[in-house]
Amino acid sequence: MGHDAFAHHALGSAALVIISALHQRPDQTVGELVGTSSVSRATTYRTPKRLADQGLVKHTGETWALAPRALEGFGIRLPDADNGHTTAPAQGWDKVAEQHGTWGVAARRKALHAAERAAYQKAMDRLAEHRSKALVIVRDGRQVLVPVPRPDEIPPAWHAPDGRVLNPVTGGAAADWRVATDGRLILITPSDQRSYDELAAAHAEALSEWESVA
Repeated sequence: MGHDAFAHHALGSAALVIISALHQRPDQTVGELVGTSSVSRATTYRTPKRLADQGLVKHTGETWALAPRALEGFGIRLPDADNGHTTAPAQGWDKVAEQHGTWGVAARRKALHAAERAAYQKAMDRLAEHRSKALVIVRDGRQVLVPVPRPDEIPPAWHAPDGRVLNPVTGGAAADWRVATDGRLILITPSDQRSYDELAAAHAEALSEWESVA
């Protein structure tokens, strides 16, 4: 599934499912493929024709079957029913991806995910370092926490119009994040068992106690 030949703008994921269904049980009609592949009827009607254009499947009457080396991405020459011409068969999955302009999509996706994980880990490391420097003072025999900046501050460079948040890796808007009404988001680590409200309240309490001591 991770191969570029099955990317969205190439053969698509439905093609892989249809190939798998035909590999498990050759010579199926489109109606049978709807059941064995669990792909929608409309997509099942379109997909074998797309695979036939690459010579990866062939049909006899109303039944479809895989070409001899279809699992390797190699097709066979098939006559065009409309004009008697033959279509150029696929020459391996890499060539299929190149033909559809999707070669390298998986590698770019992996690089992006790696960069996102690295950015996330860097943020977690900063937070851990930030927490390790927490200080307390002793006043009247009791320890008072010296408040540090809240870890949920959003850097100004990450702000986008309409309350959106920019992804620092891609530079694009992160669809799943919004800047809160107080201009902040919060980063909760696996060791945090408190909700946003509890964390915010704890910070406010520490800040109030510190200000009274100061």
